[in-house]
Amino acid sequence: MAEPFETAFVRHMQNWTMEGLPRTGRRYSQYANSPLPIPEDRLLFILSYLKLAPLQVAHAALFDMTQSNANKWIHVLLPILHQTLQDLRDLPARHLQELAKRLAQLSSAVSSESAPLFIMMAPSDQSRVPRISMSKKRIIAARKSGTQ
Repeated sequence: MAEPFETAFVRHMQNWTMEGLPRTGRRYSQYANSPLPIPEDRLLFILSYLKLAPLQVAHAALFDMTQSNANKWIHVLLPILHQTLQDLRDLPARHLQELAKRLAQLSSAVSSESAPLFIMMAPSDQSRVPRISMSKKRIIAARKSGTQ
């Protein structure tokens, strides 16, 4: 996913600055001292922000930058991640009907030779592992012996 994310990032940065203004002057170029120099760092930054939902101050400290710089990166990378998921047709379903439609498409796309999706698997049989039976007397005896 880093490659499509990087493509969307470069496409976005060709038209917009880090401050969210239209790019009018010079062209975008990667700074040597950027806090997120490689695509994997940028992707990790935004995915960890979404997964952990930390305070921006804590997230900035984790990536060795200031809170204001982290805020800029978050506001730049969120729409880029959204665009990447949209380009890959992997945007999360927002409504139950949309989810049902996507699952129906997935189930029809699964061929007979490939493994079925987990949602289509039959329930498994009962476990063949013998059950440990414990009588009430043993449980009470164990409880009493543990307290003395």
